[in-house]
Amino acid sequence: MKANSFKIIFILIFALVLSAVASGLKPPIAKKFPYSETHHGVELKDDYHWMLDPTKSDPEVIAYINAENKYTEQMLKHTEILQEKLFKELIGRLKEDNTNVPYKIDNYYYYSRWETGKQYSIHCRKKGSLKAAEEIYLDVNKLAEGHKFYRINRTALSKNHQYIAFGYDTTGTERYTLQIMDIKNNKIFTDTVEGVSSIIWANDNKTIFYAKTNETRRSTQVFKHILGTDSKEDKLIFTEKDESFYVWVQKTKSRKYILIGTGSDSSTEIRYLDADYPDGKFRIFQPRESDLYYYFMDHGDKFYIITDKDKAINAKIMVTDKDKTEKKYWKEFIPHRLKTPLSCDVFKDYMVIYEKVEGVQKLKVLNFKSGKTRYIKFNEPIYSINFGSNSNYKTRYFRYSYSSLTTPWTIYEYDMKTGKQKMLKRYDVVGDYNPDDYKTERVLATAPDGTKVPISLVYKKSLFKKDGSNPLYLSSYGSFGHSQNPTFSSIRLTLLNRGFVIALAHIRGGGDLGAEWHEEAKGLNKKVTFTDFIACAECLIKEKYTNPKNLVIEGGSAGGLLMGAVVNMRPDLFGIVIASIPALDYLNAMFYPTVYGIINYYDEWGDPNEKKFFDYQLSYCPYQNIERKNYPHILVTAGLNDSRVKFWSPLKWVAKMRDYKTDDNLLLIKVEMGTGHTGSSGRYNIYKNVAFEYAFILDTLGIKE
Repeated sequence: MKANSFKIIFILIFALVLSAVASGLKPPIAKKFPYSETHHGVELKDDYHWMLDPTKSDPEVIAYINAENKYTEQMLKHTEILQEKLFKELIGRLKEDNTNVPYKIDNYYYYSRWETGKQYSIHCRKKGSLKAAEEIYLDVNKLAEGHKFYRINRTALSKNHQYIAFGYDTTGTERYTLQIMDIKNNKIFTDTVEGVSSIIWANDNKTIFYAKTNETRRSTQVFKHILGTDSKEDKLIFTEKDESFYVWVQKTKSRKYILIGTGSDSSTEIRYLDADYPDGKFRIFQPRESDLYYYFMDHGDKFYIITDKDKAINAKIMVTDKDKTEKKYWKEFIPHRLKTPLSCDVFKDYMVIYEKVEGVQKLKVLNFKSGKTRYIKFNEPIYSINFGSNSNYKTRYFRYSYSSLTTPWTIYEYDMKTGKQKMLKRYDVVGDYNPDDYKTERVLATAPDGTKVPISLVYKKSLFKKDGSNPLYLSSYGSFGHSQNPTFSSIRLTLLNRGFVIALAHIRGGGDLGAEWHEEAKGLNKKVTFTDFIACAECLIKEKYTNPKNLVIEGGSAGGLLMGAVVNMRPDLFGIVIASIPALDYLNAMFYPTVYGIINYYDEWGDPNEKKFFDYQLSYCPYQNIERKNYPHILVTAGLNDSRVKFWSPLKWVAKMRDYKTDDNLLLIKVEMGTGHTGSSGRYNIYKNVAFEYAFILDTLGIKE
């Protein structure tokens, strides 16, 4: 059959499918076309290979996506009133007119604010005093006009405060376009550069260094741009040839040096240049070595280095003289400790040391002159800390944000000289929220190998019964050493106030209990991530926090891989599964790492071109391990423009799952046609998506209000 005739027939078939879907009769059934690849003597059959569409414009693929989206819309149409109610409830807790705490840089106070009814932030500043007239230098609402998606990233301010460079994305592909604004004259330069990942100014206020991505979203090159010149004339400064390395540009806190960094998941190499002389030559700080990670900060005549040198997997801090940057000259300043991740931030007179002890974050301040240290004290046993805006090298004030499962995000300013601190702002919840109405707990699950896996819990006291009847929302990630930190979210109140228990599983593969926690679930040990999660679910059921029917599990991206793996292993254990932008068919992608920009995933999961890794990955890959059996209710979300987890990964998984599953439970997928891996832009759009997901959960559990 000729290709054109085939396409016409295929589209007609989908028209019939759409008609059936509109009547609410049956879900879309994707056509199957035999395809296979053989690796290590194993034939991998893939009847849905035809969905791989790099152009995102194949009419057959788009028709199938539209059919699935239409089916999801019809199946949840009866929840539209509930969705609207939940949306209003969510934004009802939001202080729509809000302003961030101003931060002083030189003689300016910078801040961002939001206005009621507007999707995006407005970036402002005041000169000399907070009582001065406000100057708006970036109104993202105006910049976003005419775009369904708009996101700003990687802003950089010139030293004289006249220019700001920023990257914007209008597709969700995370390929940012560089643009420059003259704040003083309220003028945006017309010259742009596409595919920029990081930006920095030299101290001459006219030279910009930027890292640029290739078609797979991997940053590979650094260019130098001169303000007012055509970007076609930009000079190529550096090219990274190792496909497992990414490139970035940065400026040290002191503004003394411009850095070109390049690194993989296990190794780095950094070049540096005096920011006052942008035409100079970059010097290598320490040549790259396998399994040597480092990052440095300048401090007078010394450099402080955070590194994993000598197998210090949780990092240690070293110091060296400025004219002796190679590792043979480094001297230990703060030693490595097992199960205690270590990092730091360097100021002129102080160092702030970040530790994580048994999963609990701690901050310690060192006075360089006296040599004395002091911990910043926190009152709650379970909490989370983020560093705030601390770009002033010579300051004595350190800013950080604090949160727990019951305490809204709070901004503090700590006086590193006196040890006193003050609260600058608490992002309170609009309404009658009282943290005393809720309780947090930490429970330990026992993994199959005997390891104790922490679970952080929060619930509303008046609605909680430890009899197994509570609905419970369990989420996790479990890859790349990322931690599942216990933080506050007003969004969760929608579930908590309906009797849900919210649980965070701190499973291995994440970095919650140090680098060892990550290392224990990598490569040929990846299944530990999944068995840890199953152990957490079993523990919560055994301890009567919930029951399998009322257990909702959620994970996104690599956490979506987790969802696909555990639902294959123990479908009887879960009532509802939410898989967000999930990596469900990752094994096929892993054989084409440069095409999909994921070669760095080899450090995490192993190279399937080696048989031992292939066999192991094949044994748990969600797409390859779907079986003819009953599965829970499932909602999958995806973005057509996702550059990290391609849309066809969840789409193919849903198509195959429809063919294999033997139950009548819901299986729905919603593909956002104009977004990518990070979801919708605009705060109201984000809340609408949450309302949609929560309506699915509540309706499926029979909770109507």
